[in-house]
Amino acid sequence: MHKLISNKCLTIQSAVPESYILPPERRPSVVPPCKTIPVIDLQGLHRDRTDLIQKIIKASQEYGFFQLTNHGVSEQLMQDVLVVGKEFFDLPGEEKERFYSEDTNQKCRLKSSLNYDEEKVHFWRESFRHPCHPLEDYIHEWPQNPARYREVFGSYSIGVRKVGLLLLDLICEGLGLECGYFGGELSQGLLMSINHYPLCPDPSLVLGLPKHGDPYLLTLLNQGHVAGLQVLKDEQWLAVEPISNAFVVNINHMLQIISNGKLKSADHRVVPSSNAARTTVVSFIRPSNDSLIEPAKSLLVNECRPPLYKSCRCIDFLGSYRTDTIRQEKDPLERYMV
Repeated sequence: MHKLISNKCLTIQSAVPESYILPPERRPSVVPPCKTIPVIDLQGLHRDRTDLIQKIIKASQEYGFFQLTNHGVSEQLMQDVLVVGKEFFDLPGEEKERFYSEDTNQKCRLKSSLNYDEEKVHFWRESFRHPCHPLEDYIHEWPQNPARYREVFGSYSIGVRKVGLLLLDLICEGLGLECGYFGGELSQGLLMSINHYPLCPDPSLVLGLPKHGDPYLLTLLNQGHVAGLQVLKDEQWLAVEPISNAFVVNINHMLQIISNGKLKSADHRVVPSSNAARTTVVSFIRPSNDSLIEPAKSLLVNECRPPLYKSCRCIDFLGSYRTDTIRQEKDPLERYMV
């Protein structure tokens, strides 16, 4: 499979292939580690719920990002998904080939870069993505090799969904929305993406992912111990330092719409490393395709504010998100602003 970087590792150890080299103006600059991105300890929920909610809302307004510790998913399981995810990308090419597809409608899908066949310059990343909820509807389509894949990712998907729904309940309370606002169809889906950024001979020439925001409600990232994630705040890039056993949580576009702009969906990007390959596990809490995405009516009434965004169906928003591809670094929210 010539499109997968992991299948070319022996030939790219000394130089970046020309097809991955970005124009000078799009290459990443050196970004020092950031110490100011909020770290929220979920154990605080049992000590002072109000204070914890205020911290989540503040971080979601100022950064659109925070790191979450003591979230209830075991350290062993956090490590196991990273190990098994890397094992998947270490499989021989013929093992992975049956999952590779350029068809965006394929549920279990391995891909390289973003849109390999259409882009002029590729991104230093490959990903394997599949839905996870309801688990019994999808687990039979997941890989059977590595042998532990279904067991480990099945358990992990249950745990991470529980954390995501708890966060949405706390955000709901912090925004002053009616209890259970994010229940049902609005949080029905869970999408998992295992991202792999192979060792790169010169990270100054490439990006693993360009600047973008996530389209759904919430992202929970297990980034392991290898740095690479950078967040844009006040037109400056901040490097997110890995914290052991923590989730990096970020607000997504649809949650920004529902909060009528009170919460911020921050742009971010990924830079690969010359010291180590990086495998991450990303979980997206998402609405069902038919869900109506719009500013919460009770929020508009309570705060006497006009809506900043038009109503749209989830499936339509995702369609426009794919049209305004992240490789073009466009903001898909612009077309929905009032």
